[in-house]
Amino acid sequence: MPKKEIKNNKKENSKNKKSFFKDFKAELKKVVWPTPKQLVNNTVAVITIVLITAAIVFVLDLTFETLNKHGVDKVKEAITQIDEETNNDENTNTNSDSSSESESTEQNTSTENVTNETNTENTDNVTENTAQ
Repeated sequence: MPKKEIKNNKKENSKNKKSFFKDFKAELKKVVWPTPKQLVNNTVAVITIVLITAAIVFVLDLTFETLNKHGVDKVKEAITQIDEETNNDENTNTNSDSSSESESTEQNTSTENVTNETNTENTDNVTENTAQ
């Protein structure tokens, strides 16, 4: 950039700053400021509304917290009952499965014994036939 443009920019910036503060001061003069009595009234009104709103939120919070605790306790009880019922059903099924398995094992053992006896008899017969 040429030096002339830089100087012009600086002048414009300083004019803009001076102009900004003049305009700012003029706008503040146009503002209608409240009287001390109005200021106190408005402040009290705002603080009162804030306190009322805080009280309402506090009461609602306590109410919902209490309802939630009782609701959660009931849900926990229901879940506990369901778990107990499920565990009882599983134990019953496990016991019946165990008895079925033991019966099945006994049947397999007796079948093996019969098979072994048959094999022994067949071996004896073969041995006798071979010897004859």
